[in-house]
Amino acid sequence: MPSTWFITGTSSGLGRTLTEQLLRRGDRVAATLRRPEALDDLRATAGDRLWVAALDVTDPEQVRATVDRAFSKLGTIDVVVNNAGYGALGSVEEVDDAVIAGVVDTNLLGPIRVVRAALPHLRRQGHGRIVQVSTAGGQTTYPGFGYYHASKWGLEGFSETLAQEVAPLGIGVTIVQPGATPTGFGAAVAQSAPMAEYAATPAGDVRRAVADGAFPVPNDPDRVAAAMIVVAETEPAPLRVPLGTDTYDDVRASYVARLDEHDHYREIARSVAAPA
Repeated sequence: MPSTWFITGTSSGLGRTLTEQLLRRGDRVAATLRRPEALDDLRATAGDRLWVAALDVTDPEQVRATVDRAFSKLGTIDVVVNNAGYGALGSVEEVDDAVIAGVVDTNLLGPIRVVRAALPHLRRQGHGRIVQVSTAGGQTTYPGFGYYHASKWGLEGFSETLAQEVAPLGIGVTIVQPGATPTGFGAAVAQSAPMAEYAATPAGDVRRAVADGAFPVPNDPDRVAAAMIVVAETEPAPLRVPLGTDTYDDVRASYVARLDEHDHYREIARSVAAPA
């Protein structure tokens, strides 16, 4: 039976690819993006299975109004996908305040706004899945992407809490973590002016790798989108799914290192307990 999806950030990248795949299999999509004309080609062939609306996820009033209109127009929405986002490249000291605010507003506060607007509708219909598009950088880190990580680690913490709260209401929450994928993400990364002091540091190494095209991008966007569809329809809802060999390997290595350090300080952790 066809499903109905609400997706943010559908003008390009995974959002666009996901929309195309869903339409091809006969589903309905409420596709939101800053420039609705970017989907004119899909509207010409999808007919009433594609509902398009302008949406800037940093605008709280627009988020509420757009989500309400989508549910009013389409009735039931089965899956809400928070995909809109972008990155910032630069050491913690290099990135300026406006870029920091934009990344956090789009990548963290934007999905929070969409979720809060959708929850009353999902509760009333008694079912639904929220898919939060994170990244390998939602559980591990790479030098030069500190503010992107801040937004995605925040999104994952929010989503874990959300999952516990809404599971009894019939609503599932799944975090997907695509690895590096050729989606245009790199071209959209906000880059700050480099400081000479960081040229010979890991942040400088990553900046050069991105500029030279040497940063590994091993994943296929069509396969990532197809896996997202499978994961979104898996029951019970998985909380967190890595998508990509880089995600799997890097995040697993981070988990192991964190557990090793956690266990290393077991005695000091327990030493601060109040006397019995």
